[in-house]
Amino acid sequence: MITMADELVAQKALIFGKYDTSDVVVQDGGLAKYIDLTPTNVPHSGGKHANRWFGKSRLSIVERLINNIMRTEKYTGKKMKAYKTVSQAFDIVAAKTKKNPIQVLVECLENAAPREEVTRLQFGGISVPKAVDVAPQRRLDIALRNLSTGVVSASQKNKKPIYECLADELMLAAKGDITSYSVAKKEEMERVAQSAR
Repeated sequence: MITMADELVAQKALIFGKYDTSDVVVQDGGLAKYIDLTPTNVPHSGGKHANRWFGKSRLSIVERLINNIMRTEKYTGKKMKAYKTVSQAFDIVAAKTKKNPIQVLVECLENAAPREEVTRLQFGGISVPKAVDVAPQRRLDIALRNLSTGVVSASQKNKKPIYECLADELMLAAKGDITSYSVAKKEEMERVAQSAR
């Protein structure tokens, strides 16, 4: 006989059929609103949030990572290839860290999201660099872009497959290690912004 509790367990969606998002905690209050941890079996929405105000903030954070990996020449339009890459990377992260890989991804994004950047102001005929605070959604966009760019560039001309490079980048950035491409880019942006104050 099937009880109500059994039905609830059966209905509970797990990302890639393995990872639960209910215990994932976002420490950064600014990013918490834009990191969507809604459980889905398959992180693929078919672009139903495209061209809507703040539509990408309603997209699963795992799907946004997959979409960002697809931005590059080699993976353009190959969502299934990017999907498998992220799935394999999550398996490696779970095996090595003994933590939920979605929690590791969230920590990685928190450590890779810059708080300040530089903009150019025009005064008369001259342009002056000025340090400005970064909006939370842009912080998340920059962190995802730097993460995926670093992973794809690390996997080129390298014997390691892309999913191992992604797993390494996620684990390094989650620790806040400066050898991570995304954390190094964040530090560089904040350093330039500090000199432009």
